Amino acid sequence: MKFVLEKEDKSVIEESVYQNYLTALLAGRRSECHNIVQSLLHDRTEIKELYTGLFQKSMYKVGELWETNRITVATEHLATAITEGLLNLVYPSLFETDRVGKTAIVSCAANEFHQIGGKMVADIMELNGWDTHFLGANTPCEDISAHIEQVRPNVVGLSLSILSNIDTLRHCMDVIKSDFPNMHMFVGGQAFRWGGLEVVKQYSGAEYLPSLLALERAIKQR
Repeated sequence: MKFVLEKEDKSVIEESVYQNYLTALLAGRRSECHNIVQSLLHDRTEIKELYTGLFQKSMYKVGELWETNRITVATEHLATAITEGLLNLVYPSLFETDRVGKTAIVSCAANEFHQIGGKMVADIMELNGWDTHFLGANTPCEDISAHIEQVRPNVVGLSLSILSNIDTLRHCMDVIKSDFPNMHMFVGGQAFRWGGLEVVKQYSGAEYLPSLLALERAIKQR
């Protein structure tokens, strides 16, 4: 299966810049990736463009290469670690937006150790003025529910990167819907490029978001 971004998600970042970044990322050249991001920030590239046209796009490609056994787990882990470090370069700018008085909890379910997609979701929501609680990877469903009880968010976001974890996601959604029947949920992640959408459709108030730009549209409507 070939992964592509949706037409509406086409990046303003030049393809040559993306390809240079991807090559450096797969080779583990951290400093080169850092310099590319710094150059884009210097050129006043919008943060959401960095997230969609560079970070998300490259990590989807890394995921594709890993899923099809064209790179090793070590390479995938290295690319993820570099990307997480680069996200910190733009982190301070996320909070310059005026707050909108809405809160979200974003998490990965139990047995889901790929947290970078969830972190980008939380960051984009912060960029749009939301206050987010990012719970990270491998969070037990019952603990997510307990945090919902404490925070009482407007929405809960769940990220799934590996399709084999779909039953864990289903259990988490069952727990949340049992404890909070009216809670709206955003669900997304690279896993759904392989399947699993039928699971999300079984839950009222659950919305599948295929991209960060789709996320941004959804939260602006709420």
